Amino acid sequence: MTRRSHLRCFLHGQRCCSQCRLTKDFFQRNNITLLNHPAYSPDLNPIDNIWGWMFQTVDALHEAIFITWSNIPTNLLETLASNMPKQIFQVINKNRAATHY
Repeated sequence: MTRRSHLRCFLHGQRCCSQCRLTKDFFQRNNITLLNHPAYSPDLNPIDNIWGWMFQTVDALHEAIFITWSNIPTNLLETLASNMPKQIFQVINKNRAATHY
């Protein structure tokens, strides 16, 4: 039976935590190849893609909220406004306790 060798590598930036002697010794003892890349490398940073998706999603949410707000029926707004005097009266009479509204 033959053993398959597996390539193990670790991708890291130029951060001090991956440059210290203890870390380098660990990688060497465990036959882990270090792959260096620049400190700023958007092609190798998945969080940049996630932020892009988040901004698109938030923009779509803003658009949906604006459309929904714009489509509130006028008669609903008029009904709510015309009921305000009754609601205020109920709140005053109940000494600020909950009303049936």
